[in-house]
Amino acid sequence: MKQSLKTLLVVFTLCLLTPHMASATTYPDRMGTKLGNGMANMVTGIAEIPKAIINGNRKNGPAYAATGGFMTGMVHMVGRTLCGAADLVTFMIPTKPIITPEFVWQNFKQDTGYKGTWELLP
Repeated sequence: MKQSLKTLLVVFTLCLLTPHMASATTYPDRMGTKLGNGMANMVTGIAEIPKAIINGNRKNGPAYAATGGFMTGMVHMVGRTLCGAADLVTFMIPTKPIITPEFVWQNFKQDTGYKGTWELLP
């Protein structure tokens, strides 16, 4: 019970900080944004599974959602978690996020995608 409450508190705090993180313009702000993005993606990577199941059901029906949607969610969970870990390790180099959408809770109906290259922030 205590662990789920801690997780909920972390996710809630990250949701509150998201608007501030989107307006970062100075180097320390951009570093903080990337650090927060990395932590959020590491914690919420598990949400890719229900997201992929819901989107798979909406597009291809329940049979696909139970099989292909689940497997797609597992792949994206690993991808989002690893992208979050990469952002945590490289937070001192302000780059644009590799994963789209930037957070799992943004545009829940959009399928998760990945950019092929890292782009530095201006």
